Amino acid sequence: MLSALVSALRTPDLRRKILFTLGLIALYRFGATLPSPGVDYGNVRQCIDQVSGGSSAGIYSLINLFSGGALLQLSVFAIGIMPFITASIIVQLLTVVIPRFEELRKEGQAGQAKMTQYTRYLSIALAVLQATGLVALASRGQLLQGCNLDIIADTSIFGLVIIVLVMTAGAALVMWFGEIITERGVGNGMSLLIFAGIASRIPSEGKSILDSRGGLVFGLVCVAALLIIAGVVFVEQGQRRIPVQYAKRMVGRKMYGGSSTYLPLKVNQAGVIPVIFASSLLYLPNLIAQLTNATTAADPSWWQRAINTYLVNPANPVYILIYFGLIVFFTYFYVAITFNPEERADEMKKFGGFIPGIRPGQPTADYLNFVLSRITLPGAIYLGTIAVLPNLFLDIGSSGGGQNLPFGGTAVLIMVSVGLDTVKQIESQLMQRNYEGFLK
Repeated sequence: MLSALVSALRTPDLRRKILFTLGLIALYRFGATLPSPGVDYGNVRQCIDQVSGGSSAGIYSLINLFSGGALLQLSVFAIGIMPFITASIIVQLLTVVIPRFEELRKEGQAGQAKMTQYTRYLSIALAVLQATGLVALASRGQLLQGCNLDIIADTSIFGLVIIVLVMTAGAALVMWFGEIITERGVGNGMSLLIFAGIASRIPSEGKSILDSRGGLVFGLVCVAALLIIAGVVFVEQGQRRIPVQYAKRMVGRKMYGGSSTYLPLKVNQAGVIPVIFASSLLYLPNLIAQLTNATTAADPSWWQRAINTYLVNPANPVYILIYFGLIVFFTYFYVAITFNPEERADEMKKFGGFIPGIRPGQPTADYLNFVLSRITLPGAIYLGTIAVLPNLFLDIGSSGGGQNLPFGGTAVLIMVSVGLDTVKQIESQLMQRNYEGFLK
């Protein structure tokens, strides 16, 4: 990996792409620390220190993790990349339901450009909704409960609208950063922005553990983090290679086919999407309880008490079991949507491909479905185990903020997958420029 990076820095055009990518990431991190107009940044910092690790901020811990802590600071890029991620997931799921989206997906590059345009429009709409909800909670003092300081200095309608517009514009700018990094830089822009947000929190979280628990616990946490990263790399690289043989066929005067290849099926075919789905769904009851507790704080109902007992505390065994079960369910659900065995079998049959020992057509689709269901189970268990690890060690941090611990769970999955993908793209571009082939 280091040799590939050194070789890339020595190549002029790749060096420009890497420096361009790093420059945009630096701008993104600057915007993540720049307060929005009308927000009292000093009071925000004091409130975060007072309620750090509490359940009041828990419903936003995933988004706050992706934004590198910008959400709870109400910065210009507070909304971050989450609206685009949510919109991309929604559009991808609607592809199965809406025939028009399915037709666009099959049209190639032109159809993909149209789908991207729909995703942008939906991202702006979600950014407006999310910014409005965030500002409304902050103005009422419900965003960081337990702090009596005024987070927003100007609570007039005009002042609140300005903050919402600034945050929405920030979300649009972050979306543009991600797209231009993908187009002119190195790696996937959206993923690299999330990577930068998570990585920016590691030094502060590490220092918090070191100051509160001492050097021994900090060393054990670092060793555990390295073991988790090694395990994630091992599983993320794991795949089942199904051999595919292409028969020889004549097209005009030329002979095509006769080659052997394989169809790779990853153990973690769904990536980190099931964790995002499960976290978002599990935060909905928490959000409802938080919004209704303000009006029924004196006499909470039975369902509010149940939510506060079992679905708010991440260390509760019921919370952990529900979280794990949702991840397993969404893993199977997402894999079933994104990978269509019948479609793959028809493509192989169309180009004269077949799996040795399996007849083309429906038998091939049944075989692919059988193999995929077998390897999805360990992938789902792996995702669930990695995701609930921070919940099992909530007392490690100085404030119990295990959900935001960047050494395990969703953070490790994202950072490892993004790092591996970026290195692979750098190596592929180096191979294109330095391929010697038969000349060597």
